[in-house]
Amino acid sequence: MERGKVTVRDVLKMKGKEKIAMITAYDYASAKLVDAAGVDIILVGDSVGMVVHGLDSTLPVTMDTMLLHVSSVARAKPRALVVGDMPFLSYEVSVEEAVRNAGLLIKAGAEAVKIEGGSEMVDVVKALVRAGIPVMGHIGLNPQRALLIGGYRRRGLKEPEREKILNDARELEKAGVFSVVIEYTAADVAEEVTREVSIPTICIGSGPHCDGQVLVLHDVLGLTDNPPPFARVYVDLKNTITSAVKKYVEEVKKGLFPAREHYFYSTPPS
Repeated sequence: MERGKVTVRDVLKMKGKEKIAMITAYDYASAKLVDAAGVDIILVGDSVGMVVHGLDSTLPVTMDTMLLHVSSVARAKPRALVVGDMPFLSYEVSVEEAVRNAGLLIKAGAEAVKIEGGSEMVDVVKALVRAGIPVMGHIGLNPQRALLIGGYRRRGLKEPEREKILNDARELEKAGVFSVVIEYTAADVAEEVTREVSIPTICIGSGPHCDGQVLVLHDVLGLTDNPPPFARVYVDLKNTITSAVKKYVEEVKKGLFPAREHYFYSTPPS
């Protein structure tokens, strides 16, 4: 029996019962593919800035960029829950601006939004939930704040960091998030968070003990030049695609493409 549309309520029910599979997708075509593969959540991540647009970080990503990609994914009408990332400075300036921008993502087709940060984001989370917008938290490594910590560093290795991550998770749960991403954090810390909170935890580079996992699609497909150490490459599409296009170029150069079945005449040649 085919399963129905995944909702926030469904994700909450999966904690402790079924592992959650989340993956990024940034456009209509990739959303169709990952949804057919059975993922539970599609994250339209601000990582699109680096993966698709060649930026050095996620910081330059704008609301317009996120709205474009969220709407493209939403048009695929996936069974999976669609979560849109709130880009840098779309929610930090004021609570009012956060609600307005999150509302734009929902209007574009997102069914929830994700924001980075812990206890300092409690007021924003509460306002979004009050406005009827489901929120996914994001703790541990926050890429949008990498400048503060000197890059994409592992988190939870020292006691103060461990305590902050645990406190962030507790505070976000109280504020109303329906799940929380834990990024590049020590596995034992992520395990402790998972035990402590009643909401699902979704790991990226934080070990096997969370309620789910998330990876960037392009890392999974082998399309990334320098994938992070926690990513697993499941297929080498880079070489497959390059070989296919190389074959096309060769056939064009040699006059082998197009073949007769690929074109027509208004008057059949004699």
